[in-house]
Amino acid sequence: MIESYSFGKIVIDGKTYTSDVILYPGKVDDSWWRKSGHLLQREDLKDVIKYNPEVLIVGTGAYGLMKVLDETKQFLKSEGIELIVEETKKACKIYNELKGKKKVSAVFHLTC
Repeated sequence: MIESYSFGKIVIDGKTYTSDVILYPGKVDDSWWRKSGHLLQREDLKDVIKYNPEVLIVGTGAYGLMKVLDETKQFLKSEGIELIVEETKKACKIYNELKGKKKVSAVFHLTC
C-alpha cells in the first residue's frame, strides 16, 4: 500500500523511497532507470511485462513531465494491458484503489 507521496519521496508499506520505483505484486524495485529520463519507452518496461499485469499505472511525476511514447502505449495495448497515465499523486490513489482487485503493476516518477 502506498501510504504517502510528495515531490521526490514515496512511502510504500512503511518504507520510504527517494528514487523512481516500479511496483510489482509483492515487490518494489527502487533501481528503475529509464533510457531517456522523461520519456517512457517500451524497453523501460521489459521487466514489468514479464509480470503480465492486467493494468499498468504510470505516475508521470509531480507536474506530469514524464511522457509515454505513443509506440509504448500501442505496445501495451497489443499485450492486452490496460494503461493508466496520471500525475504521480493521482496515480498513487488509483494504485491503492485497484490493488487487490486486479493484477496491477505501477511505475512512478517521483520528481518533476
